[in-house]
Amino acid sequence: MKKVTDIEKLKEIARNIRVDVIRSLASAGSGHTGGSLGLADVFTVLYFNILNHRPRQPQWEDRDRVILSIGHVAPVLYAALANAGYFDREELLTLRNLGSRLQGHPGKEHGLPGIELSSGSLGQGLSVAVGLALAAKMDNKSWRIFSIHGDGELQEGSIWEAAMSAAHYKLDNITAIIDRNFCQIDGRTEDVMALEPLEDKWKSFGWSVISCNGNDIGELLKAFDTAIKIVNTPTVIIAKTKMGKGVKSIEDDYRWHGKAPSPEESLLFIKKIMNPARSDS
Repeated sequence: MKKVTDIEKLKEIARNIRVDVIRSLASAGSGHTGGSLGLADVFTVLYFNILNHRPRQPQWEDRDRVILSIGHVAPVLYAALANAGYFDREELLTLRNLGSRLQGHPGKEHGLPGIELSSGSLGQGLSVAVGLALAAKMDNKSWRIFSIHGDGELQEGSIWEAAMSAAHYKLDNITAIIDRNFCQIDGRTEDVMALEPLEDKWKSFGWSVISCNGNDIGELLKAFDTAIKIVNTPTVIIAKTKMGKGVKSIEDDYRWHGKAPSPEESLLFIKKIMNPARSDS
């Protein structure tokens, strides 16, 4: 797929992805709004600039792999895949419908192109990513693995077992992305189970650490470019995002972790996303 390098074009794609997230969630009447909106910029940079992939050949052997460990933000993955050309955008409106390929959590068994892992149970994705990275090394493959995690998910012990393995085997073909929005379903991460000092934790496990504004396209481009060039250690990008990014009235509000907008709210949210300079009056 041809890479998009123009930052303004990437910002436009991110807005379209956010709009599609809202459209699909409003149609479903349920789902996870906050994290999906917050990660739109990360998914835009991944699918339109960083990944080596072919949307029309989703099983291309040399494709880079994306492991979505936080399966509940499936709406932003689906929107990114649709906008990249894996399937028609109108199918997004079937989110969570009985028999749809777009279920509440991604499932390979549903036949949607671009899904590498059936996910939903938190804490498992990094282990899968490490296994893929090891396999690529053993087979002398050049493809890379990008795994995406929530910050609350880091409270799962299995994450740190996988982190130790990645460092032990010097898996420099894996990049983990942490959605550091300081929110989880029960409240603020630092109130539920404190994660800081997060950078130091990853460094102590043998990872190279890059922190950036996860809602700034330019910073994300630089972070991924740096990560890909690092050798002999796995890399984690701590992407500091805002839950609900794009709709100021719900930004940084953990109550929108697992809440979908009503049809009336969706119209207002889309208006705000498409006109970011206007206030939330």
